Amino acid sequence: MSEESLPRDAGPGYADALPEYAERVLEVAELIPPGRVMTYGDVAEWLQQGGPRQVGRVMALYGGAVPWWRVVRADGALLPGHELRALDHYRAEGTPLKEASRTAEGHLPRLDMRRARWDGGERADGHT
Repeated sequence: MSEESLPRDAGPGYADALPEYAERVLEVAELIPPGRVMTYGDVAEWLQQGGPRQVGRVMALYGGAVPWWRVVRADGALLPGHELRALDHYRAEGTPLKEASRTAEGHLPRLDMRRARWDGGERADGHT
């Protein structure tokens, strides 16, 4: 887990005390293949628990230790404040992108959700 994803008052052993739901969300993030993405809602649906906001909260608090750039907004917009870091990962992994229009803020591309979205394929053995 990266230091930036830990709360300021986290003490030794904090990572071992992750809430069960957070652990499950992070496990799903680690299953997403390079070059593919799942939305916050997809992850909640996969887990059959919580919703997009709960998944987003887990990723914001604890996601630094997993491929956080693979859990995204449903509209394909890059994560505000982390756009350039995410874009580097997407380009390195060959994640399908849509070129930015001239009117797009910052002229940043969006994820091509039709091509990049991963449905989880077969559910992982023993994963629920």
